[in-house]
Amino acid sequence: MAQLQKGLKNILRKHPNDVVFLSALRTPITKSYKGGLRSAYPEQMLATVLRATLTQNPNVPPSAIQDVAVGTVLSELGGSKAARMALNHVGYPSSTSLYTVNRACASSLQAITTIADSIAVGRIDVGIGAGMESMTRNYESKAVPTQLWPELKESVVKDARDCIMPMGITSENVAERYGISRVDQDAFGAASHNRASKAQKGGLFDTEIVPVSVTNPSGEGDGSPSPQPSEPVEVSKDDGIRHNASTESMAKLKPVFKETGATTAGNSSQISDGAAAALMMRRSTANSLDLSSSIIGKFAGATVVGVAPDEMGVGPAYAIPALLSSLEINKEDIGVWEINEAFASQALYCVRKLGLDKALQEGRINPRGGAIALGHPLGATGGRMVSTILSEMGKGELGEVGVVSMCIGTGMGMAALVVRE
Repeated sequence: MAQLQKGLKNILRKHPNDVVFLSALRTPITKSYKGGLRSAYPEQMLATVLRATLTQNPNVPPSAIQDVAVGTVLSELGGSKAARMALNHVGYPSSTSLYTVNRACASSLQAITTIADSIAVGRIDVGIGAGMESMTRNYESKAVPTQLWPELKESVVKDARDCIMPMGITSENVAERYGISRVDQDAFGAASHNRASKAQKGGLFDTEIVPVSVTNPSGEGDGSPSPQPSEPVEVSKDDGIRHNASTESMAKLKPVFKETGATTAGNSSQISDGAAAALMMRRSTANSLDLSSSIIGKFAGATVVGVAPDEMGVGPAYAIPALLSSLEINKEDIGVWEINEAFASQALYCVRKLGLDKALQEGRINPRGGAIALGHPLGATGGRMVSTILSEMGKGELGEVGVVSMCIGTGMGMAALVVRE
């Protein structure tokens, strides 16, 4: 049974019981309702990354993959039946089991973590942590329960009532309570788009992304009474990036959630569609399969904490210190950070609370942009972030250790540590 490695020296050392990544792939992340994947089903996108995982790892027999965890927030019936069907559809045997996970915005990071934990304790040797979400198809309720026990809506406990507070209002709360100005939020949003634009034009996302073949009806979304079927197209690029974004252009956008607020469409994450999957195994298993040279990184630990629901965006500011403390390392040991940009207000608050202003200035936080530019397909975001950070770390320019973290609706934060191979 694996023991949690503590201290930087031990974390960097290679151990037979390490939980390692062999691949971390994702679909493009596209705008809901009008983006390239608007007609795709969540399980269709999942099938795409699961098939690509087999293709990219031809020396891993499908029968060796024992369990698959899929993060999803909005899918019907928790996504379990459709995800299982997708798994079998693309060539995994019935002996490979599957379950779904819902920890809101951290669902696919939780899926990766639960697979890592299963490997670490010896329950399985090989597994996949994945995520899928079509907000185009499943966001009608705005991620708020439509059938809820009335007593909860009127609970005398404020934190209970606040669990269904609109996310945009929690953003405004963070901005007002902690002095995050509109100007700073707009500058942060523009910078996210600028970094993502540079990364996309430089081909940096290409190794992460698996193209998805879709058929989007022509005329859909343009007012046509009867959209006509069109030829299949291959979607291979994130399409939410504003390539000419500037603080000045962001300043022209109106607040969305409060008339006097500061949260806008330009400094908030986009609702999006996408999927992701990471293949993981024990290092000794990789060695026995002669796959040592295919290892791209290792999973070194994760932590979840709770925070007040009405300022859920502060979650990373508490999850990250808890993670670093549990692993007995310091923030100075971290080379690159992926901190989800649910809103510029909360991302900036977390950067400042954690004392990471210099890391932000140096381009070590979300160096390829974040959810403001790329989008936030709830159940797939954690997997997307792991894919991106492993790809970025593979360049060898930002150190050997990285952190992935995000806030979580209803008031939580999650953080995980990954190590470059």
